[in-house]
Amino acid sequence: MKKYKFLIALLALVAGVVTAGSTKAAIQHYRQSTVPTIFVHGWGSSANAEDKMARAAQQAGVTKTIVRANVSRQGTVIFNRDIPKGAINPIVEVNLADNKLSHYRNNYVQGYHHGGTYVKNVVNAVEKQGHFPAINLVGHSMGNIEIANYINDNAGHLPKINHLVAIAGHYNGLVGQSTAESKVNSQTGQPAREDPTFKELLSLRQNFPTNTRVLNIYGDLDNGSHSDGDVPVNSAKSLKYLVGTRAKSYRELPLHGRSAQHSRLHNNNHQVDQALINFLWTK
Repeated sequence: MKKYKFLIALLALVAGVVTAGSTKAAIQHYRQSTVPTIFVHGWGSSANAEDKMARAAQQAGVTKTIVRANVSRQGTVIFNRDIPKGAINPIVEVNLADNKLSHYRNNYVQGYHHGGTYVKNVVNAVEKQGHFPAINLVGHSMGNIEIANYINDNAGHLPKINHLVAIAGHYNGLVGQSTAESKVNSQTGQPAREDPTFKELLSLRQNFPTNTRVLNIYGDLDNGSHSDGDVPVNSAKSLKYLVGTRAKSYRELPLHGRSAQHSRLHNNNHQVDQALINFLWTK
């Protein structure tokens, strides 16, 4: 019995040393900030699309705090739990009930504005939980367009946005739309033809916050489609024209092959997970 108790105590001690060591390594490697990172999913999706990315950050030691913000069709935000006071690098997973903008299927341009109000409501609800110095924003697919409209529609009344990560953003349209396939100026990012969604965001060229660093991640299946299956490469790259001249920094990360498929960009994609961790939190 004594030997059994000794073994348990020894294992607990080893576990404590390992935990302390990993915590110390995380403190040395990652920014120890209270800045929350808000993930916004795409069309027809849910917070489940964000969870693999959030859990990868948690497993890496970036944070211990992941909360979910459930947003009703009326825009009411209810958290599954509060962000603990002083939480390091907390992550907020947005879960939209109105994940297809169902009242705007004949006018997605206005729908994206409406989606932007959902993002605004989440940001406001997060801010009510504490005095955060800034926020980070991460979008996938339609979530990017909702984030872009939130920023554009609330220019001058935004919290400080340290980082914006765009994953598979269809700023100039989707596969099958001629505007989305149109050529993009390699220097400026300006597309030869502009989709109505893109035109609605042109004032970002004057409104985008100058203290925000931007990482634009997009996929190319390398199958001749020049797309991730849903979003043409050129449509994603057009973000540069909207924000590139104002952002504190702007960088593109193209991914290739089967793992660059639209949904796989957020689902157990080690390259994307590591890029997020490096960009958002690594010292």
